[in-house]
Amino acid sequence: MIDPKSCIKKSDSELVNLTLENQEYFICLMERYRSPLIRYIRRLSSLDYDPAEDVLQDVFIKVYQNLNDFDQSLKFSSWIYRITHNQVISNFRKLASRPEHINFDLDSNLLNNIVSELNIEAEANNKLNQEIIFKILNRIDIKYREVLILKFFEDKSYTEISDILKKPMGTVATLLNRAKKEFARELINSKIKI
Repeated sequence: MIDPKSCIKKSDSELVNLTLENQEYFICLMERYRSPLIRYIRRLSSLDYDPAEDVLQDVFIKVYQNLNDFDQSLKFSSWIYRITHNQVISNFRKLASRPEHINFDLDSNLLNNIVSELNIEAEANNKLNQEIIFKILNRIDIKYREVLILKFFEDKSYTEISDILKKPMGTVATLLNRAKKEFARELINSKIKI
């Protein structure tokens, strides 16, 4: 049995190669990506922790089944986020008949990132700001929501977002610009002050 702690210093690429040789190393990839992917799933969807965990398990199954097809010239993190994105969208379509509010896990650093990037003056406490951001992200189109989440909550580069969304980097830049404008417009229209 492989101890996931023994894999901490190994790169994603090394872990992929080790997993292809010995399937027990897959636990290392799962442990590395479990927390960030569960946060991403919950931020992008309306799922509570347990249903998000179910989506994550589907993601890990797909990753494992397709690991031989992974193009090692790409970043593994972008590839696994793309699979996660597709699984969330697939799940979202299944649940579209009964939409719910989105649950987010925000810390103050993430909150400050999005607020400062949008040039919104922060005067209220972080709890109020978080509630406002949740409401506004809930109102905007999912294509804008997901690009904001990838950029500001998942801290992905334009290249990584391009890989995850399978859109050219110019399109990503345009989407991000429109998303920030849409977010600001919703903030103004809601007459909520941050």
